[in-house]
Amino acid sequence: MNIKMLSILIFFLAFAEALQAQDFQGVATYKSRRQVDLKMEGKNMTDAMQKQIADQLKKQFEKTYTLTFDRNQSLYKEDEKLARPDVASSGGFQIKISQSREILYKNTAAKRYERQEDVLGKIFLVQDSLQKSDWQLEKETKSIGDYTCFKATRTEDVTSQTFESDSMKTKDTTFTKTITAWYTPQIPVSHGPAMNWGLPGLILEVQDGDQSILCSQIVLNPEDKIEIHAPEGGKIVDEASMKAIQEEKMKEWIERNSSNREDGKTFTIKIGG
Repeated sequence: MNIKMLSILIFFLAFAEALQAQDFQGVATYKSRRQVDLKMEGKNMTDAMQKQIADQLKKQFEKTYTLTFDRNQSLYKEDEKLARPDVASSGGFQIKISQSREILYKNTAAKRYERQEDVLGKIFLVQDSLQKSDWQLEKETKSIGDYTCFKATRTEDVTSQTFESDSMKTKDTTFTKTITAWYTPQIPVSHGPAMNWGLPGLILEVQDGDQSILCSQIVLNPEDKIEIHAPEGGKIVDEASMKAIQEEKMKEWIERNSSNREDGKTFTIKIGG
């Protein structure tokens, strides 16, 4: 180990030891973006219209989240925003995706999580065990703000859904993806955004398929003491049951809207992966 890396390691260890002596808490703000694969066909569909719709979708997937945490607990939720009035585009298209706002609580000491989720107006509370991911720690480093971050990667088998308007059906595609995270030992907690956790430092950046999450601000030990509580309310289910419910609701939506499809305009939207 060279002198530079040894100095960094000693600094991190001293910093972590100092934090152990206090009631350590923090608030991290994250910006999330997602790419959308949009293909539309039709006699009246122009390149300009496709770009306009793609831009609308892209904006709706740009979100801000807050992660409040202490040593063992964290609460991750989307920041509330005032809804803007819908304005029809010049081509007559207005894309709006109804997405539920989730509240995710993780307890790394108890190895459990709870997620409150609204599915078409019905509240569910998902309670399940927290499975530690098999992260591979890399040597590569980079700076994010004032923090030195280390790279970690893991692979995951996932299933993405493609919705095709011509058949009004969804098609599942299973593949393996690599998730890349950047964590900082300068903040010695194993938390991170969404379901990312289990590294020797707070995760500040995640590249997960078509989604990127980047920390934009961190406040450590704020003046006002943080109270972290698991969400309450909703029908209690486990993760497997929640996925089955979501699939059923998707089928219901497709059947309800199949008779309203406009002839001559077909599109495919792929979300996930």
